[in-house]
Amino acid sequence: MKKILLIFGTRPEAIKMAPVVLRLKAAGDAFQTRVAVTAQHRQMLDQVLDIFNIQPDHDLDIMSPNQDLFDIASRGLTGLKEVLRKEEPDLVLVHGDTTTTFIAALAAFFLKIPVGHVEAGLRTKDKYQPFPEEMNRHLAGVLTDYHFAPTPWARDNLVNEGVAPARVWVTGNTVIDALKIVADRVKREKGRWEDYFRREYGLDLNNQRLILVTGHRRENFGPGFENICWALRDVVDHFPGVLVVYPVHLNPNVQRPVYEILSTHRGGGQAKAHLLETGSDSRLFLLPPLEYVPFVYLLSQSYLVLTDSGGIQEEAPALGKPVLVMREVTERPEGLWARTVKLVGTDRQRIFAEIKELLDNPASYRAMAQAQNPYGDGQAAARIVQVLAQLFAGHAPDAAVIDPWEPKFEAVISE
Repeated sequence: MKKILLIFGTRPEAIKMAPVVLRLKAAGDAFQTRVAVTAQHRQMLDQVLDIFNIQPDHDLDIMSPNQDLFDIASRGLTGLKEVLRKEEPDLVLVHGDTTTTFIAALAAFFLKIPVGHVEAGLRTKDKYQPFPEEMNRHLAGVLTDYHFAPTPWARDNLVNEGVAPARVWVTGNTVIDALKIVADRVKREKGRWEDYFRREYGLDLNNQRLILVTGHRRENFGPGFENICWALRDVVDHFPGVLVVYPVHLNPNVQRPVYEILSTHRGGGQAKAHLLETGSDSRLFLLPPLEYVPFVYLLSQSYLVLTDSGGIQEEAPALGKPVLVMREVTERPEGLWARTVKLVGTDRQRIFAEIKELLDNPASYRAMAQAQNPYGDGQAAARIVQVLAQLFAGHAPDAAVIDPWEPKFEAVISE
């Protein structure tokens, strides 16, 4: 029995690694599955662990008030040294692009433990966008032995950087696996979540087009977030039939401009939702951060999504939701090629114009909403586990062994 230690520390990592944990444990005696969390994010991480019923075997609990990248890296690296020495795993699995990802790969390298990287190969080729994720992902990739790329483009990035093709497998993205699990649950419990948002936040989503907003990127701190907020005010002023819902990230650099510009009224007796007064009613709701299940409910009910997140660029198209990305570059260009997402930056007029186009032009909306999602079919975790089983059996799995997922957007790329 081979021991696999999965290491992650944030909510997005937990969401995307949960299907892998579940698949490994479902494989029975084939693997001994262990989980270590740094808790780089604490509360948001715990919410996801509860949803998927994952109990970490090791919890470093490194999060502290006003932590910075030095704090996360130093405490995480030191803590993982002891975990790895105790567990002596045959393989460490990391995910994506967080600081936990990089320092976990580095710690495994220091102890000469092989590393597998889930969601490998994404690149912007600008080390400061997204920051610090672009370099976290790249540096983790340099230390990785087995690369699980979500798309052919990500695979080609790795091969072009000198990674042997035999060590890269295209699997799709595990976030689609997780989303399918939760979206099915939300669909069965639709009435419960309608009541929840009405009761907790005074939100009635019936007969209104919902724009769901998320934002947290460091490169947007300051003028970027101010522009985003003014653009949202423009939208609710111009479109009386539109509802904007913004679960606000806990980072003070996000909360300060959002609440200064958008929270002019705490309405309806709702202690948990700040509302922007817009004439006779309130149609811009600032919510606290949401757990993953209610967030997926809002995503499923939305008309379009405005975000600077990476993962939502993958999740929203799986539910047929157009995505406007408040960034100048993305490490997920497949969505641009497939036309499920569009980059809009943080310019106030540009954001408003792109939202207006989707609200006013049904043809533009359909072109994005009906485009094929290029990020997966819900079987990525199964493919990853299949590769690991082949590797540990002494075989060298190739594309034919795992029946890789290949998105069909070549015609769009060639245009």
